[in-house]
Amino acid sequence: MSRVLIVGAGHAGATLAGLLRQAGHRGPVELFGDEVDLPYHRPPLSKKFAQGELEQWLRPAEFYREQDITLRLGEHVVALDTAGRRVHTASGDAHDYDHLVLATGAAPRRLALPGTDLAGVVSLRTLADARILRKCVVERRALVIVGGGYIGLEVAAVARANGVNVTVLEREERVLARVASPRLSEILAGHHRGRGTRIVTGVRLTGLTGRDGRVSGAVLEDGTEIPCEAVLIGVGAEPRDELAAAAGLHCDHGVVVDGHARTSDPHVLAIGDVTRRPGFVRLESIPSATEQARQAVATITGGAPNPAEVPWFWSDQFDLKLKIAGLVPAEPATVVRGDPASGRFALFHLDGGALTAVESANSPAEFMAGKKFLASGTRLDPVRLADPATPLRDAVA
Repeated sequence: MSRVLIVGAGHAGATLAGLLRQAGHRGPVELFGDEVDLPYHRPPLSKKFAQGELEQWLRPAEFYREQDITLRLGEHVVALDTAGRRVHTASGDAHDYDHLVLATGAAPRRLALPGTDLAGVVSLRTLADARILRKCVVERRALVIVGGGYIGLEVAAVARANGVNVTVLEREERVLARVASPRLSEILAGHHRGRGTRIVTGVRLTGLTGRDGRVSGAVLEDGTEIPCEAVLIGVGAEPRDELAAAAGLHCDHGVVVDGHARTSDPHVLAIGDVTRRPGFVRLESIPSATEQARQAVATITGGAPNPAEVPWFWSDQFDLKLKIAGLVPAEPATVVRGDPASGRFALFHLDGGALTAVESANSPAEFMAGKKFLASGTRLDPVRLADPATPLRDAVA
């Protein structure tokens, strides 16, 4: 019976451990995590951090005992010996494996700027980070968010809903510039501004000022200082591929894997945010992590490979339940279905009639139809697609 070691106890790693048992794997399964908490859901960290709903465990502790999954929480893996097939931990222990799965995720990108070590400055990746942020919101501290990505906008929505003064600083000319269409960026920025969020684009942060060791202001390139009592740094994440790179595995802005979660070493797999898959930019989403966990199970157990899925993810901002499928092209030809002003709409992005992505808000039917169209390569008629009175099935070209 093969011994499987999983390095990383986030959603990808914990899901894989459970799916291995579900698939009938009876060999030893050991799950290593840097944090001491049980594996937990990550989306509440930015979506529900002010509601006291942070500690949402992926599985109760009893599950791991009943399934004979060894949890090694708070145990940091520091090196991989791929030749000897073992991992080394910070405590000096060595653990052998038959299959090693890297699920180390990604870490918040740091800013090498003055003042980022002041109290009240936080990134958002762990329960500990979210607890600090919740305290800032509960105490109504004026908040500056550096970075207008999905995490930053989700936090802004929660903070504004709790009466916090929020300023979002984005160096690009629009929020979500790297991950959303220009039309969705415009709609969401307007939605936030209409609820009191200050959004400043095309600006660059040069540093943070402090008073008595706590942050008190954010300084822009033109010398403007924005007073604040808390700062969230949300400028993206970097794959935690240092273990893989040091072990000589093929890495390129993430651990490079194939469609079966295999790395350049036949005994090492990788899943989740740390990976870079063929045909994709690096994907950071729960659905992607779950899909790759299933791929890894099939590879380890010799089961039938899983078909590739359409990439998708979701975001909650105020009353908008956003769901996005596919990858938005750089210059999309966008068809708007529904009325963005009503808060219920879908943006279909076409390339010569072929759907490349759908971005939706409070429109589950449009999202599901778009996801199916993407999977099947269905071509759509833009005129009929734009008419909400026309059933989606009749918009097929």
